[in-house]
Amino acid sequence: MIPGGCIPITGNADRHENHRGLKEMETIKDKVAIIGMGCCKFGENWDKSVDDMIIDAVYEAYEDAGLAREDIQAVWVGTAFSGIGGISVAAPLKLDRIPITRVENFCATGMETIRNASYAIACGAYDIVLCVGFEKLKDTGLAGLPAGYTHPVLGVNVTAPGRWAMGATRYFQAYGIEPQEGRKTLARISVKSHYNGARHPKAHLRREVTIEQVLNAPLIAWPLGLFDCCGNTDGAAAAILTRADMAKSFRDDYVLIKGIGLAIGPGLGKEDASYDYIHLPETEAAAQQAYEQAGITNPRKELDILELHDCFTISELMTLEAIGICPKGKAKEDIDAGTFTLTGELPVNADGGLKSFGHPVGASGLRECYEVYKQIQGKAELPERQLKDVRLGLSHNQGGHPGSLLPIITILGQAG
Repeated sequence: MIPGGCIPITGNADRHENHRGLKEMETIKDKVAIIGMGCCKFGENWDKSVDDMIIDAVYEAYEDAGLAREDIQAVWVGTAFSGIGGISVAAPLKLDRIPITRVENFCATGMETIRNASYAIACGAYDIVLCVGFEKLKDTGLAGLPAGYTHPVLGVNVTAPGRWAMGATRYFQAYGIEPQEGRKTLARISVKSHYNGARHPKAHLRREVTIEQVLNAPLIAWPLGLFDCCGNTDGAAAAILTRADMAKSFRDDYVLIKGIGLAIGPGLGKEDASYDYIHLPETEAAAQQAYEQAGITNPRKELDILELHDCFTISELMTLEAIGICPKGKAKEDIDAGTFTLTGELPVNADGGLKSFGHPVGASGLRECYEVYKQIQGKAELPERQLKDVRLGLSHNQGGHPGSLLPIITILGQAG
């Protein structure tokens, strides 16, 4: 024993090495399949309640999978502000005495439902489970994501745009980018997202914008303007998961989960004088976890589509570097060249992303997976939206801000 009554771990190195080896061997890859997904129309859904949106999303998933309420063995539900406990979905869906678990990981809540449900499937606890994410933000008195954080420079009640604006200004300074030139690059992200969202029938902001409109829009937190920030949105999305070895009995074009990464640190960026505000170490770690599980060594070449959590345009830019798509400081070159447009080398946010599709906090992660799922199946809603030969895609769902992030990354792949 050592002082304090603790048992020393010295001498147990071999045992810990064995445990580490087991963790490296065991992954989620190809053990869980998505056989059904649904997504309601996102927007200012004044005419729909939370229950209405849940029903719309879940019943689309039921129909997609060819299943009914009675087939569901357990449920994971995610919401940040709009429901309490499992009853929030049990009541509208009339679920009868099955396990229902509510999870919350701020803006990463939607994908947290998939992560938890996947491991329940993989360990053999259940064969068929339902994931539901939802949020009602437009008629609840909530004008935006709440402030309340304290920052040593900015003070109290620091906002989300303010925190990401710090990342933008520091990024411009670190890589020698003139602020107005940097703003044009961010504007190109917004233009791309709105172009894509205008072509998705379920997106919230279905309107194309120009670079000039983005640059001349009201400033929210310099250098971020109105069109650099995602809006508050109502919406719900759902997924039905099963064991991979059962999936073919439901459909031929099921989609496999290849890897899931989650990495959360102590959130001390704002207290750490050495933190530079332009690197996202938690996102880097989550991506590495997911890549290792999926066997991905060159994400830029191996992935066919990316759904990134673009709460702000600068978030999309910095995430492209954090997940290894672009070298540090080089994302601007690809963005300016159109690499990530619908017709580019690697389309990003083909459905418009948070920026255009909308961001109902608890639903966004599932909506991101919904887009990759449909693209892999070749079933994007309109022919002009369907990408060619999509076999492997990445969805990135993230809460927080530079210096304190909660990212989840899910890799989805074609069966076979």
